Amino acid sequence: MSTELSPVKSAERTVHILETLAASPTKLTLAQLQERMGYPRSSLHALIRTLRELKWVESDDTGSAFGVGPHALLSGTAYLDRDPALPFAHAAIEDLRDEVGYTAHYARRDEGSVLYLATRDARASKHVVSRVGRKLPAHLTALGQALLAQLTTDEVDKTLPAELVGFTAHTITSRPALHTELDEVRARGWALEREQGTPGVACIAATVDYRIPATDAISVSMPAKLATDKEVDQVASAVAKTAATLATTLRRHGIR
Repeated sequence: MSTELSPVKSAERTVHILETLAASPTKLTLAQLQERMGYPRSSLHALIRTLRELKWVESDDTGSAFGVGPHALLSGTAYLDRDPALPFAHAAIEDLRDEVGYTAHYARRDEGSVLYLATRDARASKHVVSRVGRKLPAHLTALGQALLAQLTTDEVDKTLPAELVGFTAHTITSRPALHTELDEVRARGWALEREQGTPGVACIAATVDYRIPATDAISVSMPAKLATDKEVDQVASAVAKTAATLATTLRRHGIR
């Protein structure tokens, strides 16, 4: 008999509720939560009431729809504040943004997704919603493809969900096509995706190799219409150089 303890059901459900609310662009009713999660309505009601009292969940004016509350933000901010790599990453992507003129990101792989930890928008950007704290499927981002390329084919298959969701008409949703793309990433040392995650946007990314396999990566996003072969090569060179320099800095400071 296994001596490992299985997760406490209520704790597991609480985490899933928070993750579901955080992933939704709008507040969700109990009926919508039940449809998405499959939990009994009575259990959902009790957990939502407790989370609301503790300010991890907040409701709309009617009290019938729910979203994450302020204490969820405090928890996420604490994670960012205590990550020893982030102060160095902030400086690196700010310098990179200034060098290439486009928006720069720093992210970490979380199983089959990438979690955005820092962003420096292009100075001329009209983008007003920060990606920090957001998760996207790894297979459709340059950041994710760069990090997945650090894994073996079997490891990639075990990491990703059975179905590769498509965000745009350009998203790679075929597993063989994704493996071919990852082989190309390994060969050139950086990842490039054009409009796979967002229409009109191209991204270039390289891993920050202070861990093996790498968990973090840096990317630059630009208007797809500006991503000529010459521009891609220049930006990719800057991204790869920044990622390598940051990795050396982190190792020198004993950050693993």
